[in-house]
Amino acid sequence: MSQGIELTGMVLSSVPSGDYDKRVVLLTKERGKITAFARGARRQGSGLLAAASPFCFGKFTLYEGRTAYTLASADISHYFEKAREDLEGACYGFYFMEFADYYGQENLDASLMLNLLFVSMLALEREQLPNRLVRYVFEIRMMVINGEFPQDAAYDSSLLESTRYALQYVIRAPLQKLFTFVVKEEVLDEMARVQDKIRRTYVDRRFRSLDILEKIC
Repeated sequence: MSQGIELTGMVLSSVPSGDYDKRVVLLTKERGKITAFARGARRQGSGLLAAASPFCFGKFTLYEGRTAYTLASADISHYFEKAREDLEGACYGFYFMEFADYYGQENLDASLMLNLLFVSMLALEREQLPNRLVRYVFEIRMMVINGEFPQDAAYDSSLLESTRYALQYVIRAPLQKLFTFVVKEEVLDEMARVQDKIRRTYVDRRFRSLDILEKIC
């Protein structure tokens, strides 16, 4: 067996595989998006039972195979229980995972994407921040990281001055300061209209989690 490797990442999705296993997709700092099998993770008492679930962030020890990885162990630092246990927060979280999965690629440094996903999940757990604002900030910055956000949209003179300022801030702010502001509802509505149009133009996928989110939130 090959030597185990330790990767920092977050579980984007997890589905049953066989009788007792799980197939998980991880976004990792070092190797981008990878697929791994967690053997026996659905057995009661398995050390991987909780770790092989969406939202889990930490260090994962894996063995590399020809077509996939095997997840051997995990040291989880954040489960994001608060978001997970709130219906609305969970819906936003699953959408963030699916959006990150869309942009994730194998064997590419995903440090910026992973850090954005992490701070966005933390922001979902802050009661003073509207989840809808967190969503659009996350979407915009993820598209900026991947070179698909048309930055001239933040300078559109037809927008409110406050909206232009907010968009420019989201594009450029350090990640640790990205979720340190709130906006009036009219500004958020305008940000949403701008970003919804941009997402529909540049993202060629319908997200099941977004369909569910928009029905219940």
